[in-house]
Amino acid sequence: MLRLNPSRRYSPERPWAPLSDDEWAVLSPFVHRAADVAGRPVRDLRGRLDAIFWLAANTRPGRAPPPWHALPERFGKPGTASRQFRRRAKQGLWTKLLQALAGDERPGAAVLRRLESWICRAYRRAWRLLGVQGMALARRLGFLSALRGASSLLPDPGLSEQVFRKLRAGVRLAGERGLAALPPGFLRSYRRLLAVAAGRRSIPRCLAPP
Repeated sequence: MLRLNPSRRYSPERPWAPLSDDEWAVLSPFVHRAADVAGRPVRDLRGRLDAIFWLAANTRPGRAPPPWHALPERFGKPGTASRQFRRRAKQGLWTKLLQALAGDERPGAAVLRRLESWICRAYRRAWRLLGVQGMALARRLGFLSALRGASSLLPDPGLSEQVFRKLRAGVRLAGERGLAALPPGFLRSYRRLLAVAAGRRSIPRCLAPP
């Protein structure tokens, strides 16, 4: 069962360690499904994921996430890990993993929950690739650590749609009965609501989730 809008929370922090066999057993079906449509076969998918999670685990609140060139040499070329991360994001890997975290009854749910903070931070790193809808999913599922900042500062597509629906109804009413039919301050109020729904253009790093 998918836990839509569970109790909103920040994911408990976990220091990095290589993926254990049981953790990889739960993750590998997601990763291999994404790799199957990537074209060229990828060697050592487990090692690629270890590299991505190393960066996620070493992200510190209030600071920029570590750059790819900060990866230790044992993970190989930073550019290779970066390309794999972007490719998997575009193929929906991080979205599927976040949705799987919200599934209480799926096999391996307890094991997957141990990786929650890493998955959420990797999801947050893919902000530009996932777009507004990706952030809307993290907000709806209640994973605050997967958000780029406080939810009150972020775009809210659900609220935007509600505001636009009411605004369209108001415009139709004004067209049928004239502007006098609208409540005083109608357009001003809805302009303010749209500004809230659109979120902040830039979010200070100090407000980034843990």
